[in-house]
Amino acid sequence: MDAVVKKFPDVSDERRTERPSRAEAEAAVETLLRWVGEDPTREGLRETPARVVKSYEELFGGYRQEAGDVLGRTFEEISGYDDMVLVRDVDFHSHCEHHMVPIIGKAHVAYVPEGRVLGLSKIARVVDIYGRRLQTQESMTAQIATAIASMLRPKGIAVMIEAEHMCMSMRGIRSKGSLTVTTSFQGVFAEDAELKGRFFSLTGHRG
Repeated sequence: MDAVVKKFPDVSDERRTERPSRAEAEAAVETLLRWVGEDPTREGLRETPARVVKSYEELFGGYRQEAGDVLGRTFEEISGYDDMVLVRDVDFHSHCEHHMVPIIGKAHVAYVPEGRVLGLSKIARVVDIYGRRLQTQESMTAQIATAIASMLRPKGIAVMIEAEHMCMSMRGIRSKGSLTVTTSFQGVFAEDAELKGRFFSLTGHRG
């Protein structure tokens, strides 16, 4: 296929604030260790603040990436294909913005092209970008749908996220195994009940 390279502005509306230094971040972790009753000077914890900060760089790497950088390249040679394109069971790990504990789940993303398509791995990368931020599942679902819709301009897009929230499993009510399901439908997926039904069927749901 001949690639069409285009740059789009990022559609995210996250507000950036001045970042503290690495030393300040490590000091904050040490403060938390003391607050929970630990001794940060004991052998097993001496390097923990540095390790936590390093792991956060990876876990929250989505703040250093923009969906526009991923979605800017599309392909127009699609031989007239105009049916649903579905990438399902995209694993992701995110963190609840209320308690900063993990959200673990899968995303299913489908769209009906309007003259151009995305490389399939780009969809998984968009899920990863928004997953590696502090999130609510509702916001993440909408962000993925809006990013792809704004930049690809398909006839329609459908996004479903199924996830277990550790803020429910590990604390509070401690309900293990409960899944939260969120959806976003735009364009033909919102208008065509049969197409929406096919999406549910292909993702293993009754709708």
